[in-house]
Amino acid sequence: MRLRDALDDHKRNRDHPTRFPGERRTTAGLFSGAAGRLVHVAPDGTVRDYGYPLSGLSGVADSRVALRLDDPPAELDWDAEGVRPAADDAAVVSFEAGEQSYHGATALVETTFETPVGGVTRFDLTVDTDAGAAHVTRVAFDDPSRASEAGAALLVGCTFAPEGRDARVGQLHHDDAVEVFHDRERDFLAGDAGLDVLGGGLPAAPEAVLSPEPHEADATSLGDRREEDHLGGDVVAAVPAVDGVATAATLLSEREDADREASLAALDDLFAVVDTADSLVDLAQSTDAAVSLPDGVARAAAAVDDLRVLSLLSAPTGMRIAGPDFDPHYVHSGGYGYTWFRDDAEVSGFLLGADGRFDLGIEEWHRRSARAYLDTQLPDGTWPHRVWPRNGALAPGWANARMEALEDVEYQADQTASVAAFLARFLAGLDDDDPMVDEVTAALDDALDGMVDSLADDGRPVACQNAWEDGVGRFAHTAARFLDAFSAIAALGPERFERAVEATDRAALLYDALDDLWVADRGVFAVSELGDGSLDARLDSATFALADAHRAYAAIGEIDETRRNRLVEHLDATIDGLYHDPADSDVEGLVRYEGDAWRQRGQGHEKIWTVSTAWGRTPPANWRPCWPTRTTRAPTSSPPGQATCST
Repeated sequence: MRLRDALDDHKRNRDHPTRFPGERRTTAGLFSGAAGRLVHVAPDGTVRDYGYPLSGLSGVADSRVALRLDDPPAELDWDAEGVRPAADDAAVVSFEAGEQSYHGATALVETTFETPVGGVTRFDLTVDTDAGAAHVTRVAFDDPSRASEAGAALLVGCTFAPEGRDARVGQLHHDDAVEVFHDRERDFLAGDAGLDVLGGGLPAAPEAVLSPEPHEADATSLGDRREEDHLGGDVVAAVPAVDGVATAATLLSEREDADREASLAALDDLFAVVDTADSLVDLAQSTDAAVSLPDGVARAAAAVDDLRVLSLLSAPTGMRIAGPDFDPHYVHSGGYGYTWFRDDAEVSGFLLGADGRFDLGIEEWHRRSARAYLDTQLPDGTWPHRVWPRNGALAPGWANARMEALEDVEYQADQTASVAAFLARFLAGLDDDDPMVDEVTAALDDALDGMVDSLADDGRPVACQNAWEDGVGRFAHTAARFLDAFSAIAALGPERFERAVEATDRAALLYDALDDLWVADRGVFAVSELGDGSLDARLDSATFALADAHRAYAAIGEIDETRRNRLVEHLDATIDGLYHDPADSDVEGLVRYEGDAWRQRGQGHEKIWTVSTAWGRTPPANWRPCWPTRTTRAPTSSPPGQATCST
């Protein structure tokens, strides 16, 4: 998202009661992706690239799509919204919001529209090619003869931002494609049956940016200013419909990876492959984002959705962004298009457990994640705040005290603990002769040093930043992640990890120290110990991590009855206290924590968080914790213990 776009959105939404101005939203629509390219397809058919953190390529900053009717039907309602005249008595008809879905277990987006010339089915798919990642859009009319009589064509307006630039951008016009470039990045727009380029031009001029009113994208030619047609990122072109079908594609490539001829050839090859709807579906089923599950997986549809999302958010390195970055200019947040080791390692751990239970066949995912963590570990055994997922390079952040001359309060120790816990469980599943054993063992040894360095004399972590990154203290969530990591390392046993006994002792000391956080009059564990030694007794969904941590500890130590009862009391009180069901909304769930004021705008209440709701989803009425039986030594091929439950 370029600054011009953010300013324009601010003008459009500055007085909106709930929408945050200056952002690019994906609250509606679906994503398709491949090879690090992440493309959002909105219900009205517009597309936009969100894959810069994954690939380093910016691509399409904005787009508009419509139907161009050279011979509009007589019954066309010229007063209807979204209908406007074009040159030579033609009409431009915008797509209204269509019905969207994924095609099966693939990342092929299917959207259906109603238009003045009948129904339209549109397919959108992002695929990897020899020259880079391409996105293809195929539009098919339900009544080809009616579309032909109206002279229908797909009108596409794209604003490309190679390397994130909106200035010093150039264009080359080829036979059936337009190339937009800055230096390293080349972006292409092409049509399968030709490309009638209607206009282009420079980004909004200073007077338009400074005007209090938003500016409209112009789809007309610049006329005598022909040189400016080739000096900006805007391209407006028509793709004719042949036999009721029009297909357009964009391709992002790097100068070092593919020359111009190779990129144009890759587009021609792609059009040849997707010449029918069936061939496009076949191609979708062969992409990395297509999900294949073994028979018998419970709630397979949900598993497909989850794995597809994780695949789309993943860089080729295996590291994942927290989400499509809706706020790259940090207008209302610190940005989301980065890899946090807390988030990534927790996802990796869940995938490892799910694969062990359902045999999902994603072993390569686990190995890729482990490799990424090995490559990004700092010399002191810890991990930084956040990195670029495409290469593991340090990303902008504010919690890198271990790399600066700052105190540990500007460090998020739970991130290191989350990675260490995953690596320990990954190591437990490796064969003794696996080539990664020595590397993972060495990384765990360093990680244990880094974690011990963050402990106070009482066994709990020292003051640092919290999981929500908006406070400093000695947090229960941080302690829980440390307990989980120490327990996972200890469960390896000294035969697999020499310092397993030390990890066991650390876990036991930390387990005992958690009693210091109990707030009896409220029946909860405090969210944190403050600098003056007092306890912050607010409810916080991050403290749900205590349940996972105690399950891990139960495999190497004893959970006493008092602690069990306190955990049940804490979880019940936290779920009840954070639950919110607003009367004016269909959304209900859990908020992050009591008193959370972030991004409320006009809502007047703490926001409901998907993550918090998932963590604390309401258990059955007879719920009680399930604890693994204690084992003195973990087997080397699987996680320790078996679950035993009581009600």
